[in-house]
Amino acid sequence: MLACATALPCLARPDDARLSLRPAPRPRSVLALDVGRRRIGLAGCDPLGLSVIHLPALLRRSLSDDLLQLAPLILQRRVTALVVGLPLDSRQRPTAQALHCRRYGESLARAVDLPLAWVNEYGSSWEAGERHGLHGDRSGRLDSAAAALLLQQWLDEGPEPGPVTLSTQPDG
Repeated sequence: MLACATALPCLARPDDARLSLRPAPRPRSVLALDVGRRRIGLAGCDPLGLSVIHLPALLRRSLSDDLLQLAPLILQRRVTALVVGLPLDSRQRPTAQALHCRRYGESLARAVDLPLAWVNEYGSSWEAGERHGLHGDRSGRLDSAAAALLLQQWLDEGPEPGPVTLSTQPDG
């Protein structure tokens, strides 16, 4: 998996041959989302960024319906930023799902007025399935386990979340 920001190029994970040039982001309470067509996996971290917890996955409906469920969670957890997985292919190109995730993440961030960071989720569901024995899971546990991996990756590598503006719209 690689970390990606809207305006920054993708950089390799520190355990790869190449090193990330970005410092880890400052600690804060963050909500990570693994956005799928049917479910959204959720994970959160404490304000110091020390622990990542899997949260119950959200069954997808419309953005407005999703907001009715996410807004109380964001308030309860005192979330100050969002991290959304962006599924790129093995060549780091956006997939059709990546464009959907990008639109959803940007719309959500605007609706709740929070800064947003992107993390390449390439292989995260497979890795979560391997780590937690969840291959084939349809309950949402796999989705939230993947969101937890995305959040841990973000805590380790960043990038700093930024405001969502028109300039963060996907290319093409």
